[in-house]
This record gives sequence, C-alpha cells and structure tokens, in this order.
Amino acid sequence: MNIVNSLQRTLKQSVSFVGLGLHSGVKSRITLKPCEDASGIFFKRMDVPERQALIAARWYKISDTTLSTVLTNQHGISVSTVEHLMAALRICGIDNLIIELDGPEIPIMDGSAKPFVDTLMKIGTRSINAVKKAIWVHKTIKVQKGDQYALLLPGIQSKITVSIDFEQEAIGAQTFSVNMKDKTLQQEIAPARTFGFKDQITGLHEQGLALGGSLKNAILVDGQHIINQEGLRFKNEFVRHKLLDTIGDLSLLGVPILGHYHSFKGGHSLNKLLLNKLIMDKSSWSYISLDEFYQLYDDDAMIEDELFENENSYVINQKSNNA
Repeated sequence: MNIVNSLQRTLKQSVSFVGLGLHSGVKSRITLKPCEDASGIFFKRMDVPERQALIAARWYKISDTTLSTVLTNQHGISVSTVEHLMAALRICGIDNLIIELDGPEIPIMDGSAKPFVDTLMKIGTRSINAVKKAIWVHKTIKVQKGDQYALLLPGIQSKITVSIDFEQEAIGAQTFSVNMKDKTLQQEIAPARTFGFKDQITGLHEQGLALGGSLKNAILVDGQHIINQEGLRFKNEFVRHKLLDTIGDLSLLGVPILGHYHSFKGGHSLNKLLLNKLIMDKSSWSYISLDEFYQLYDDDAMIEDELFENENSYVINQKSNNA
C-alpha cells in the first residue's frame, strides 16, 4: 500500500485561467486556490455578495444538464459548464480546492480539459492530513430513457466505458473504456474536445446557447465532414470527449467510485439520474477509505478476475432478459 496515494490532495499553489464561456460567450477568469482542510471542492462567485458566493461541487447541486452541467446553491447563484474542469481535477487527483470565478461560467479554453490538466500537472499537488475515501459499488444501479442508459456495475476498480451512436457519418458508433488509475488519461482523454453540429448552430443561438463556440474551442460536424481544418486529435475523439464529460459528472460525488460505469448514448442528464439513484439506494454501496481498500485488495490479478466475473454476469443476464 502506498500511504501517499491514500491521502487527500490539493494544489501546491494558486493558478488562474482566462477564457470565453462556451454558452455565454462572456470572458471570465477563474483562480484555483489550495484548500488546507478536507472540505472538498467549492466554487466561489466573486461578483456576488460573499454570503451567497459559495457553490459546492456536489451532485445534489446540479440544477441543469442542457448541453453542460450547471450547479446552483440555495441562493440561486450558479456556475455552468463545470464538467471539463471537474474532470481535470479528477484526473490530477485533486480532492480539495476553492475555485474563484468572476462570472457564471467556467472558461471553455480549447474545448477540452488539456489546458487545465497540463497546467495542474506542472504545478503539482500536495497531500493533506486526511484519508481519501471512495464509494464502493456492491449492486448494479441502472437508469434508462428509451434506448439510452447509464449504469454502475459492482467492481473493485474505478473503470468507465462509454458508447455513442450518432447518425452523422463523421461520428457513427464508437466505444472507449479507461481505468481511472491509468496514467495515460492526461494524453488519451484530457485533449478530447467538445463538438457540435452545423445545422444546429442557429437554433442554439436562439436559445442563448453556444454563443462563445468557435472552431478554436469545438469540433464542428457537418454530416460526414469535419469543418475544422486541423481535423481530429483522435480518430474517435467524440467518444473520448463524452468519456471526459462523464469523469467530470461522476466527480461530483466528491469521492472516487470503485465500480464500472457504462453508458450507451448517455450524457449529463442520465449521469445526474444515475448519481441520484445510487445515493438513494444505500444498500448498493458503502464508503471505504482507500488505505482499508488497499489492505483488502492489493493483488492486480485478483482484481481483474473479480471485474471479469461481475461484468460477464451482467452481459449474460442482459442477453437472457432480451431473449
């Protein structure tokens, strides 16, 4: 067991980012500040009265999931498009932080989490005197809307699999899976950019959405064509970005998940429903400190065997139910 990895972490020093909001089109500045205690991650709106400024980065503060994840506190003060930054914090292993911002939306940067992750990795993190905990999934939890679904399977690793299927030929059907302990997340997931469709731009603008979107911060799809001259960063960049969004949404539990998340045609709305259902079903999970967990499971082969057994059983049951 590595005791350093079982402790909660924060940034070594403060850092700021400036950029446009994807939906508002408004330039904003955020400053990430180290947190000395195990209070979690909070957003702090600097443009409102201080007593109304704090917004917890937690699942129960999700107020809207229309093309982004929006958090709102009890005073009606919100922060939107938090998913890319939250994913970056999860990838970098940051548990406690104060994020000051001068407006209602997190800057979109280049449409991915790469600018955040690269900077945070350079700055580095430090441990605080608090044990990192996790939610350990013991029973399958599933939510579904038509043919769209998201589920959590029991397991003893933190694994995410995302499947998408778009009618646009440039995207089509794609699946990608990662283990959250994989050290390649910085290179394989963080750079994947958000995307949109040319024939939807006018409608989005009429709704006050995507006002800050451009070819500098999003992939634009027109049927079988990618409009961006530089093309894609990955052949399957679309599903990788959906996976990035999922990491950000799941991080709003406040602790890592030990289990296997899988979605088909999922998104922010289904993720919110899944987190709600998980927390409400207290028989389906338990809290465990990572040092306790590492004492129980320190054999990689044993971990892989249990994961295969759980996932294979679910697939067999699904086939039987659909027969």
